[in-house]
Amino acid sequence: MTTGDGKSMSTTYRVGLVGCGRMGTTIDDEVRDRPNSKLFLPYSHAAAVVACERTELVAVCDPVAEKAETARSRYGAQTAYDDPEKMITNEGLDMVCIATRPSPHAPVTIFAAENGVRAIYCEKPLCNSMAEADAMAAAIHTHGAKFNYGTQRRYVRLYRNLREMIVAGQIGDLQAVIAHCGASAAQWGHTHAADMLLFLAGDGPVDWVQGSARFEETDWDGNRLTVDPPIEAGTVRFADGVTGSFVPAGGYEFEVSGTEGKLRTLSNGMGYTWRRQGEYDELHEAQGPEVPIESGTLRAIEDLVRALDEDADTQGGIDVACRSQEIILGLVVSHRADGARVTLPLADRSMSICPDHY
Repeated sequence: MTTGDGKSMSTTYRVGLVGCGRMGTTIDDEVRDRPNSKLFLPYSHAAAVVACERTELVAVCDPVAEKAETARSRYGAQTAYDDPEKMITNEGLDMVCIATRPSPHAPVTIFAAENGVRAIYCEKPLCNSMAEADAMAAAIHTHGAKFNYGTQRRYVRLYRNLREMIVAGQIGDLQAVIAHCGASAAQWGHTHAADMLLFLAGDGPVDWVQGSARFEETDWDGNRLTVDPPIEAGTVRFADGVTGSFVPAGGYEFEVSGTEGKLRTLSNGMGYTWRRQGEYDELHEAQGPEVPIESGTLRAIEDLVRALDEDADTQGGIDVACRSQEIILGLVVSHRADGARVTLPLADRSMSICPDHY
């Protein structure tokens, strides 16, 4: 069987990695000995590309030559670069993985899409501002590139199973989705929470957001927030009436409430519970389908392979990624406006969260 461009569905896709730091190459070492390591491994972009049967890591890139060479040697890539544009221009890549700090995400994504790269896996946060997000989306749509966002949970079977149960009416009509993720940094942590609220609510449009964060007016440099502030609490009102909530309770668990029951993930995705409403509104434990524990990074890469094979949509495309990013930026705008509701899309596309190290 062949794809629309004549390639065999057994084609091995050529991949280049931009960013040879923690998420690009070394985070696997941090989690390998944890009791819950099967939630993550393979975790880094490089490890997942190597583990995927349909992708080959042919080149790596980092401005620090020693890091690039270490990554090349560790993962068996052919060439190390210090400039992503040179790598993309020289290597005839099918896919680019971007695992840098946020600021390079937009320019590398745009250059890749404009120069023939057919699939992009971009680490979270998506970018620093909605202006950057808009430019990324325009390039991807114009050039027909496939895109997945590095919020790994949406790709794994446990969370996808929960969404299928919601769609099938197993908890009645969906009312609310709650992220028990603590007061995590907006860009560094709550990008995961925002994406999962969006995913479990069906990835639909958002009417407004309202939130509280930890920053001061002195943390602003013009229209740029120079810290990545913890989000203390927040509300997301989806266009279909479903409410999403960020609560300052840790554990990385997500709860979904409906008119006839509840679902809740356990211990950052090690399992889930399903309770169904009885005759007198009491909730009883129910037995849902068993699901495997698997690596979200690997599943995201495999999903890009599937999308390339079939010329199909991905599970974490650019429009969903932009919507997720806009939720986070909207919560910051709300806090700066003394907690007022902020209608989406944001009017100010240039406001950014961009500490100096980003």
